[in-house]
Amino acid sequence: MAVLDIRRKLSILADAAKYDASCASSGGEKRDSVGGKGVGSTEGMGICHAYAPDGRCISLLKILLTNFCIYDCAYCINRVSSNTPRARFSVKEVVDLTLNFYKRNYIEGLFLSSGVIRSGDYTMEEMVRIARSLRLDHDFRGYIHLKLIPEASPELAAEAGLYADRVSINIELPRDDSLKSLAPEKDVGDIKRAMGRMRLAIEDKAEPARKAPRKTFARSQSTQLIVGADQAKDGDILARSASLYGAYRLSRVYYSAFSPIPDSSHRLPSSRPPLLREHRLYQADWLMRFYGFAQPEIIGEGEDLDLSVDPKTGWALRHRDQFPVDVNLADRETLLRVPGLGAKAVDRILLARRQARLTIDDLKRVGAVVKRARAFVVAEGWTPGMATDGEHLKARLVEPAQLSLF
Repeated sequence: MAVLDIRRKLSILADAAKYDASCASSGGEKRDSVGGKGVGSTEGMGICHAYAPDGRCISLLKILLTNFCIYDCAYCINRVSSNTPRARFSVKEVVDLTLNFYKRNYIEGLFLSSGVIRSGDYTMEEMVRIARSLRLDHDFRGYIHLKLIPEASPELAAEAGLYADRVSINIELPRDDSLKSLAPEKDVGDIKRAMGRMRLAIEDKAEPARKAPRKTFARSQSTQLIVGADQAKDGDILARSASLYGAYRLSRVYYSAFSPIPDSSHRLPSSRPPLLREHRLYQADWLMRFYGFAQPEIIGEGEDLDLSVDPKTGWALRHRDQFPVDVNLADRETLLRVPGLGAKAVDRILLARRQARLTIDDLKRVGAVVKRARAFVVAEGWTPGMATDGEHLKARLVEPAQLSLF
């Protein structure tokens, strides 16, 4: 096989990494290069590719170590039977790329995943060598996210945690039977055990050491679910997410719409699901994590989300008996369930109403989306009247390209 130059490898392996959505850098330790020591900082501004939930602009070198893989997962472009161009970085090449891009201010960190070559242990060991070299040999203080291989040894996973800000283990499909059918060489038990061990390691390292300073360790783990590769409904997907959050204290579940691949199995759909479906799942996930909603309140298992309205509005339309809500009297938990009121807006409402009774115009000033909220609230000088009872209320709330969280 002809030897590929580094640019060709980067083209292949960066493109192959695009299918992995779980690469946000929120939760990373903020390291600075103080006094000219160390390389990089997670605080700097570079070429912007994404935003962290705390508002920081982040850019990551997102690549695979290799897209060779011994597995034959039907939904994966890099499966062993796929006719796709292959490439593989050496450990030194990834280290050099990361440092060079960082010094040029192109990136703020590294997201590294890989196909499985030879074995899970061999692949994981190569990835750990990269992270170890960056941290120990080059004093790299940027962000590192490592995708763990579930079947790799617990010792290698634990060592990965010493050098990474975040780790992730992809469970990939929302139903166990789907994973068994489409990725028969993968074992959901291995994936869950790896997640469980990492949860314990993260929690253990988070505890203050009694006799010695705490060693740095990954602060969180995440996972990814592929949407639309199997027959799972939105309720099934969110039920899986709720279970993962509860059992493994994940920081985030990412949703990635299935993308049809060449020469794919007849068991897979021929088209990708609508992008809006992925977006609605993120909105529903947000409700579970930050707004106090339980998964069954949002959607039942075996059901799909209504794509025409966001999940919070959908819930409010199904529970009109709980509205309108008085913004000058309601508690925080109740206000969080009002369409058009985000968490920040609710906190501002609670603070502002200590000084004066709030009007509908005040809601706009604190950041509420009044167009959606006005039918569900009472404010000083405002009552919705019959607005909450009109059969066309839903039609009035629908926005053609509604891509905000709430």
